[in-house]
Amino acid sequence: MNRFIDWLDHRTGIREIVHDSLYEQVPGGARWRYVWGSTLVFTFFVQMVTGICLWMAYSPSAQTAWESVYYIQYEMTLGWLVRGLHHFAAQAMVVLLVFHLVQVVIDGAYKAPREINFWLGLVLMQIVLGLGLTGYLLPWDQKGYYATQVATEIMRAAPVAGPYIQKLVQGGSEYGHHTLTRFFALHAGILPALLIGFLVLHIAIFRRHGVHPKDPDRAPADPFWPDQVLRDAVACLAVLAALLGLVIWRGAELSAPANPGEPFSAARPEWYYLFLFRFLKFEWVEHLGLAFGAIYLPGLLMLILALMPLTAKIRGGHAFNVLFLWLVIAGAGGLTGLALYEDWYQDDADSRDFRAAVAAAHTDGRRAVALAQSPSGIPPEGAITLLRNDPLTQGPKLFQNYCIDCHQPDDGEFENPPQAPMLAHLDTKGPVYFGSRDWIRKVLTDFANHFAPLANIEGERAEAAQAILEGSMAEWSSANGPLLQNDANAEDFDALVEFLYAQSLRPDVAPPDDPRVVRGREIFETGTLTEGEFDSACIDCHAMHVAGEAEPLSEDMQPILTNYGGNEWLRAFIADPQSHYAGEYGNNAMPAFAEQLSPLEIDLLARWMTGDYYLPEEAGESH
Repeated sequence: MNRFIDWLDHRTGIREIVHDSLYEQVPGGARWRYVWGSTLVFTFFVQMVTGICLWMAYSPSAQTAWESVYYIQYEMTLGWLVRGLHHFAAQAMVVLLVFHLVQVVIDGAYKAPREINFWLGLVLMQIVLGLGLTGYLLPWDQKGYYATQVATEIMRAAPVAGPYIQKLVQGGSEYGHHTLTRFFALHAGILPALLIGFLVLHIAIFRRHGVHPKDPDRAPADPFWPDQVLRDAVACLAVLAALLGLVIWRGAELSAPANPGEPFSAARPEWYYLFLFRFLKFEWVEHLGLAFGAIYLPGLLMLILALMPLTAKIRGGHAFNVLFLWLVIAGAGGLTGLALYEDWYQDDADSRDFRAAVAAAHTDGRRAVALAQSPSGIPPEGAITLLRNDPLTQGPKLFQNYCIDCHQPDDGEFENPPQAPMLAHLDTKGPVYFGSRDWIRKVLTDFANHFAPLANIEGERAEAAQAILEGSMAEWSSANGPLLQNDANAEDFDALVEFLYAQSLRPDVAPPDDPRVVRGREIFETGTLTEGEFDSACIDCHAMHVAGEAEPLSEDMQPILTNYGGNEWLRAFIADPQSHYAGEYGNNAMPAFAEQLSPLEIDLLARWMTGDYYLPEEAGESH
């Protein structure tokens, strides 16, 4: 080994380099306050290593970015760990930068002859913030997509060159695929190269002038090795432990794939940009314009920061610099705290909407991952179709837009009264009440109360609504409901409900040969119960083609009960309820939606209401 080191030293001078690095004198002795620069370099090293690992699996395109990040997070060996370290190390660099800047300013290490090194440090700070901004978009999820779109709009506000800068960074006049590729080039190539270059200069100039202690006479000067090296190593290990703890505790989030056609109202920048986000929301700032709040004022603050080495030459200049820095940090911290409070704790409409949007985004993110892990996986069209074609995701949204005003849940607040029975709750994307066993029980035994909201309908549909409330089914329910609720007929009632429910072909229906289904069919056809019989059997009024059988039980009668509560029945009913449900034999008060909804939308709504969608095994049966 000695011969090898002698050979290497003869050609490189490695011994002198190591000696100069380890035995450089530290005025005033080793101190913990000097560790911040080393922790920054260490964190950047973590970023480089994890970034290269991520680069090997990442595919930067609008159709493959989310998919490759999903692969890293859920399929690649230890990918979750690599991505989590990269994610939290990026945020740690911002925190460590602030600590390092405060230490430098308080110690006066920005003064001559170290002013150029101070300016290099400010350049490095801007590069780190740029890396955070460009990396936010790369997962190509809803959160990063919409937050970064705001950032590109801010670029446009720059004087004169703003539109050209935006177009250059955005990759054209439209925000989209080329924006992602530009940001990837910046994040993985240009900015890291600049950071390495300026970091080398920064360290080289630091080596020239050495440590600048605030009180050099506090202790005798000591070499960098071993005391300061030990402190730096302990600090770096503490940073690594904190990063690993955050990865295990929280992990790096992956929200739903970016969908330009679906707004994301909860978009926010990373926490270290929240102060600027909140500042721009002040009315007086909005009045002065986006350029003032996002460019001119931050630019002025950076200018004052950059002039500190010159300001320090004035009497009282150093005290002013320290005070200014603390005021900026306090202001940024206060604005960040205010933004967090308003989003997460304030009780007003905007804050509640934000929290609801965040909850929905988390739900959609988990759903997208579950669908990606399903047997069908991610389709060739890309992950964006996972949620677009998912009944559990789209069904509640369609119901919210087209159905809920009439079919109001009993836990909501609406301006107008309901005009039809409640069908579903939306707070947890279910449960769907329509077509359930309880729904059928209510229709059979308490039809009038079940459909009582129809009395609130006004206008041209009011007559049809009244006819339903006073029609033959209401009379039948009133006459035969008590018979079904007789204790002696309890099993018959369950059997009839089970037979009708089985026609929906939902995942939890009983098989056709189940004794309850067989008995229920007998009651449907004959109307004969254990104790008593109906004044008219169900088959006397309803068309019914039993699932799985070639010949119908009855035809040419309406309302149709074939596949009642199932996909086919519900699709036809939503599209044109009059022709499907009532026809020439009755009335229907529900409007047709064939002209308002596409066939795909009708299918998604029907499949959600009937439970026809995929669920992972740990969440329940696959639908």
